[in-house]
Amino acid sequence: MELFLFARFHARPGCQAALRQAILEVQGPTRQEADCLSYHAFQSVRDRDEFYIHSRWRDQTAFELHSSLPHTIAFVATVEALIDHPLTVSLTKPLE
Repeated sequence: MELFLFARFHARPGCQAALRQAILEVQGPTRQEADCLSYHAFQSVRDRDEFYIHSRWRDQTAFELHSSLPHTIAFVATVEALIDHPLTVSLTKPLE
């Protein structure tokens, strides 16, 4: 079953550019993963410090592999220092 990830990131003061760069840097390697069906990053038009990632994964196994890869681990470590809230990621499935 396909899974959908939603993640929200709100930059600490002065960290907007670094957060944006981290999101863009992880984009390429993530999109190259065989079971990543899509990856899109967004910046809020109302709050320039707020960013989102939405991605689609073939299944739970694909997402678990993604979570264990070096580029994902480095990304999480980087953004945790740049955001003003605890990092939470919602892994979801469509309503049937």
